[in-house]
Amino acid sequence: MPQLLRPNSIECKQEHGNGSTVCDLALAGPEGRVGLRGLLENKFILGISLFSTLGGFLFGYGQAVLSNVLAIEAFGAKFPEIYMNAKLEGWFISTLLLGKSMWHAASVSAWFGSNVSGPVCDKIGRKISIICNAVIFLFGSSLQAGATSPVYLFAGRAVAGLAIGSLTHIVPMYLAEISSAKIRGSLVSLQQLAITFGVIEDWIVYGTSHIGGTRCAPEVPYTGALLNGRPTFNAYTDVPPGGCTGQSQASWRAPLAFQIFPALCLGIGMLFMPYSPRWLVEQGREEEAMETLSRLRRKPAEDPSVRIEFLEIMAEVRFAREVMKAACPNAGPVRRIINKYLALMSSVPKIKRLTVGSLIMMFQQNMTLIYLLPMIFGQLGIEANTSSLIATGVYGIVNMLATLPAIVLVDNVGRRPLLISGAAGCFTCLAIVGSIVTVYGKDWPAHVVAARTVIFFVFLYNVIFSYSWAPMGWVVTSEIFPLHLRSTGMSMTTSTMWSSNFTAGLFAPAMVIPSAGGIGYYIYAGFSLAALLSAIFFFPETKGRTLEEMDPLFRDNAADCQREHKEGICRELGLPDRALLNA
Repeated sequence: MPQLLRPNSIECKQEHGNGSTVCDLALAGPEGRVGLRGLLENKFILGISLFSTLGGFLFGYGQAVLSNVLAIEAFGAKFPEIYMNAKLEGWFISTLLLGKSMWHAASVSAWFGSNVSGPVCDKIGRKISIICNAVIFLFGSSLQAGATSPVYLFAGRAVAGLAIGSLTHIVPMYLAEISSAKIRGSLVSLQQLAITFGVIEDWIVYGTSHIGGTRCAPEVPYTGALLNGRPTFNAYTDVPPGGCTGQSQASWRAPLAFQIFPALCLGIGMLFMPYSPRWLVEQGREEEAMETLSRLRRKPAEDPSVRIEFLEIMAEVRFAREVMKAACPNAGPVRRIINKYLALMSSVPKIKRLTVGSLIMMFQQNMTLIYLLPMIFGQLGIEANTSSLIATGVYGIVNMLATLPAIVLVDNVGRRPLLISGAAGCFTCLAIVGSIVTVYGKDWPAHVVAARTVIFFVFLYNVIFSYSWAPMGWVVTSEIFPLHLRSTGMSMTTSTMWSSNFTAGLFAPAMVIPSAGGIGYYIYAGFSLAALLSAIFFFPETKGRTLEEMDPLFRDNAADCQREHKEGICRELGLPDRALLNA
């Protein structure tokens, strides 16, 4: 350990007059600004965060691009069995959802796959995990873009899903561990901004769909099922023997291949990004961790605020290591992995951490309407192409812009005010929409004002959800777990998110069919009400706290022997008395 990190190297100065000793670390207080000014104050860490969230962009783009690719006639001509089979098409889309939570084994369930990614990330680190998943995503995207049969499409979709699921687990954790307490919420919220930016980039598909024309064979009349009184494209009968004479295969291969570029940038660029200093300390690389922390804070290693942050990390790592070793002194590698899962269930405070993280991710997925928008707008009498454009275009832009206030406000007003106001606003909007649909939903053409009112409240709901529960899910789950359990805990909450995502996508369409009236919206309003009550009575406020200060917030390690043990470690490392209050 370098000399400046040794406890006895903490310089103290003798005050004249009373002979008292004051350590420079004791004088160190929280530094830096919050919100937008805090982000701009450290452009280095802002740049790292924006680059790392390319992982979120890949998720958003991949989620949005496929639904549009499936509507391209040249794609249908190449894969008629997918284009003409709604069930097969649905499974193709859901393959990403199933794969998102898996790290290695595509054959295991999403829940199990998302959980095993936690120990892997602990072993090889956040930075290397991101690089590896970028490579995996490159392979999956290449399979999709060059597919010559449905097998390659499904395989590519599943492989890309493995990478996306791991990235949604790793990137928020990496951002939280490299940031300071005063801007952590803003930095992690950039993950959601990147996702929304990826979603609106599906306009690329609109542009490429015109390569060679918008029809597979302009000279062949449509013979498919009628839609609004007009025949549609039939991928079996409306394609000439030699294939499409108009629209090119590049119309659908190009947008799928486009995913390769940001993934390549992410994989190569992360080679030059710093490791998480907290992970480095866990690996026993203290000197490198101190240098990395100094570089991230843009301050010299001798700066009191840098030194105290480093020593707090050291104290947490040492305490966790000693406690885990005392519990299972002879545990092997596999047993140590199992112990981390057991540790999350070992006490009420740790169960509360896991419950808070799982609830917030479950509510995040069960309060969103984005997957239902084309159906909702279509039922309101909006033409199919127009409703799709509104759902993926206009709605997506509003979604992205409405995420910006969260980045500015989360570290100023806190997480709970955003969650509480968001849940209350979503509940109000959904209750109003459900009431209007129940009363007027059977005859929208005769109630144009009612239909427009529904559209207004759906967009208002989008604004409210986008600044609250959408980004806060990433923020809260990335900061509530102790360092030695963070990757494991986040992998479990990520598993909850994707299982909720899959369940919502499976059952939600049936809840908003015309015959159901407003029942589906009332169910969504019920989730919003449950989210509101949880945020008021169960979720703690984490604003302004370092990651090492979460234990007292959850009353974890509150037993006298545990507290005394940690206080002893803090004193041995030379942490000032104020740090002992958080021990």
